[in-house]
Amino acid sequence: MSNSEFLKEMGITEWVSRDIPAEVTHTILTSSLPAQNSAAASSDRVPQGGWLFFGTQPQGDAQVLFQNIVRALGLASHEWSWKNPADPLNQITAPENGLPLVAFALGGSVAQKITGERDPLPQLRETVLALNTGNEDEVPVIASYDLSQAMASPKEKALLWQDLLLAKSVLQNI
Repeated sequence: MSNSEFLKEMGITEWVSRDIPAEVTHTILTSSLPAQNSAAASSDRVPQGGWLFFGTQPQGDAQVLFQNIVRALGLASHEWSWKNPADPLNQITAPENGLPLVAFALGGSVAQKITGERDPLPQLRETVLALNTGNEDEVPVIASYDLSQAMASPKEKALLWQDLLLAKSVLQNI
């Protein structure tokens, strides 16, 4: 699947290239989105922070979707990790490099587990929650759909993308 096909499927009709200087804002339609060498692009940019993805590690088509999400967000392998919500949350600490963290909960039950919230996913989405680590450091949490669930519904896949953009915005504003 090409980049533009993936973005169209996610409901994205416009893309702002990271390669264009900030003073020259240029919107590129996905139909003309060029393929980029991700290794070259990731080596030239400054990392914005770390992503903690909570949930069941995806398999099959959901894994392909996740790999495409990581690629679309421009994350290098050292900028994200999978976390099991059943693991002790008090062991999560800010990275040694001082960059901020954002947690992304894939599924309503996962979001409830790591935040202590009781509301269902529709009420937890589009809200910045806090990771219940028991430490002084608060990690913002964005709740969204499980990848397998999003694979079954184009609407939920588009909402998943909106949630990812919210998480990215939160991370950039920490």
